[in-house]
Amino acid sequence: MGNHSHYHHLKHKWLKKNKELHEHIVLKHKDISRSHRLKQHLIGGLMLASTPFIAATPAAASTPPIPVPTPVQSSSISRQEVAELLKEKLPPNVRPLTPSEEEDITSTLSKNLRIKVLPELHGIRLNRSYGLIGQEQHLPRFVGDSISQHFDSSDDATIYASYGMTPGRGAWGYFANSKAELTPEDNLREKYYIAVQTFLAPGWNEHVSEYKDFFKYRKMLLVNPENGKAIICDIADAGPGESTGKHLGGSPEVMKYLERVDGAQKGPVLYFFIDDSNATIPLGPLTL
Repeated sequence: MGNHSHYHHLKHKWLKKNKELHEHIVLKHKDISRSHRLKQHLIGGLMLASTPFIAATPAAASTPPIPVPTPVQSSSISRQEVAELLKEKLPPNVRPLTPSEEEDITSTLSKNLRIKVLPELHGIRLNRSYGLIGQEQHLPRFVGDSISQHFDSSDDATIYASYGMTPGRGAWGYFANSKAELTPEDNLREKYYIAVQTFLAPGWNEHVSEYKDFFKYRKMLLVNPENGKAIICDIADAGPGESTGKHLGGSPEVMKYLERVDGAQKGPVLYFFIDDSNATIPLGPLTL
């Protein structure tokens, strides 16, 4: 009985407060709208935002709580665990993967890295998804770009300047029309770029224009299966040629992170498309 009386006391108090607030809002916002229906909606929203919360008793609850979206969680798997999982699934030699091998590996990576990883996207795929990556130079970001002005810090210049810059542009041209128009996104696209053999993709010769649009700055996941390091890159160039014995190339920053900078400056990597239709996955290393 005490609870019932307490409920009615709170109800009476709230209704009184509601009436006072309604009159205050109407007087303060006389010109809020000439539409009676819009005025009702706006006043209701203002009252809801202004009314202090009063916890209802179970008997008074009439609507279920609104579910709160669960934030995307970062990967909890270690690099060593990634390397161990891949070791069990990859062939002993570097060769094109079979469809069943690709399905098994992409399923494992998607589950553990919590990123949708795909060997084929929108009906388009590369000639392979497991190959040897080689060292690439920096790409000019705009007309007149040079090594002397290419880096944001002296530390980066010390580490990466010696790799030099290509004499020509990437496959899609310059990243920006001028230095003044260069954006942070343009910088990241060059910093974490890869070159892939777009010209060997099945259907390339029949759909050159369509495939060029698809591959331009397309994001991919690269994984070094030997140490489990993973990084999100974008396609900014085409190559290398088949005669090199390499299947893709990485910027100096990409190669450094993957620890593929050895005597031969090449080594095996997995590379797959990622489903980033909402553009929420940033370029750069994945923290594992």
